[in-house]
Amino acid sequence: MILFGDYHTHTKYSAHHHGKGTVLENATVAAEKGLKQIAISDHGFNHMFYGVKRKELGELKEDILNAKMSTGVDVLCGVEANLTSRNGDIDVLESDYEYLDILLMGHHRMVKMEKVKDFFALNMVNALSSPYKASADRLNRNTTAMLRALDKHPIDVITHLNYGFPTDTLAVARLAKEKDVFVELNGKRINFTDRELLIMAEEGVKFIVNSDAHSPERVGECNNAINTIFRLDLPLEQIVNVDKLPKFTNKRG
Repeated sequence: MILFGDYHTHTKYSAHHHGKGTVLENATVAAEKGLKQIAISDHGFNHMFYGVKRKELGELKEDILNAKMSTGVDVLCGVEANLTSRNGDIDVLESDYEYLDILLMGHHRMVKMEKVKDFFALNMVNALSSPYKASADRLNRNTTAMLRALDKHPIDVITHLNYGFPTDTLAVARLAKEKDVFVELNGKRINFTDRELLIMAEEGVKFIVNSDAHSPERVGECNNAINTIFRLDLPLEQIVNVDKLPKFTNKRG
C-alpha cells in the first residue's frame, strides 16, 4: 500500500504563520517521502485569521511552478474553502477558478459569513454546543448547508467532515458520491463511526487520504487514516490516492 499523493497541505500563504513552511519545502519533503503529487490548499479567503489573500494567488502559482521544476513533484494549486452560509455559499469566486487545480471545502470557525444570522447559526451554535450530541435542528441545519454547497460548487474534496460541525454523515457522503466528490480520511482526525465508514464503503463512496499538514515535515504523514483503512479493511480501490493518482473530474471555469 503506497500513498501516491497528499492533497491537503498548508504553507505560509495561510496567514499569520498558521502554515509553517514554503511551497518548495512542502514539495521537497513530498519528494523525499516518495510522493508523486501534492496540493497546496491554504485556508479560504474569508477566514478571519488564517485566510490566504486573493491578491497572492498569482505569486502562489509562481511558487508552485518553481517547486515542480525543482523537485519533480507535481504540485497542484488549491484552496481549502470555507462554508459561508446556510445556503451553501463558499468563499471562492468563479473568478478564482483560473488559478485552481483543485478545490477543497470544509467548515471552520472564525469565518466571515454572508450574514450575521449565518455566523450565529453555523459558527456560534456549533462552537458553543456539545461536540458529542447534536440536536435535530442543529444537525439538519449543518447537513442542509453542506448538501447545498456540494450541489452548487465544483468541489473535489470534503475536508475533515463533521469536525466541529456534525452532519448526517451518510446523507453528505451519498451526495458526494453522486457529485464525484471525495470524502477525506484526515491524517489527524476522523469524525465518523466505524459503522458510518463501512456503510459508505459498501455504497461505493470514494475516499482520499490527506495529512492536513501545517508544517513541511508533516506532509505525507497520514498514519491515523491508514490505520483506520487497515483496521476496517476498507477496499483499497475506493481510496483514490493509494497505489494510484486520483482523477479530479469536477470542472471549473
